[in-house]
Amino acid sequence: MTISLPLTPVTLEGRLVRLEPLQHDHHDGLVEAASDGELWDRWYTSVPEPDGMPAEIDRRLALQEAGTMMPFTTIRVSDDAVIGMTTFMDIVPSVPRLEIGSTWNRESVHGTGTNPESKLLMMTHAFETWDVEAVRYRTHKMNLQSRTAIERLGAELEGILRADSMDAYGVVRDTAQYSIVARTWPMVKANLQHRLRHR
Repeated sequence: MTISLPLTPVTLEGRLVRLEPLQHDHHDGLVEAASDGELWDRWYTSVPEPDGMPAEIDRRLALQEAGTMMPFTTIRVSDDAVIGMTTFMDIVPSVPRLEIGSTWNRESVHGTGTNPESKLLMMTHAFETWDVEAVRYRTHKMNLQSRTAIERLGAELEGILRADSMDAYGVVRDTAQYSIVARTWPMVKANLQHRLRHR
């Protein structure tokens, strides 16, 4: 099956997390998750403040309607707690390729395995259901926590995109761009499965 637009929302579930199609009913859980560590107060991220969460949900759902994004709410399986958001985005069916991004998770789940499992679920769907050639990850050049997490997934740095975009503070940012390609996916998948067996 090849990737085609518009995308049909799907639920992806693993042992630690369940990725549900984003909906307005997730609002309160998302506000609580973003408040865990006040994630909006990081100059290199773009996590919405509580008052901005409705607009962010609307923005992502509008992009889904336009066919350029498939947004998810990340939910912890053990207690059904909302822990964050993630998306398929920058979708190019003609290659085909896409980006996994606009991701954030509540601070208290960092290092618990929920993020690598969500990426495993998404990349398995991208490579094995949609047959994409590449999955990209992009992050602020200075977001070392995010860059380390991306590199631990097995993604390779393609380069630094200088003066790539404007950040939330109105400063032009440099972006680190990474990718995983179809021919390396089996090795990446095996590594992630091994990591998660110990969670």
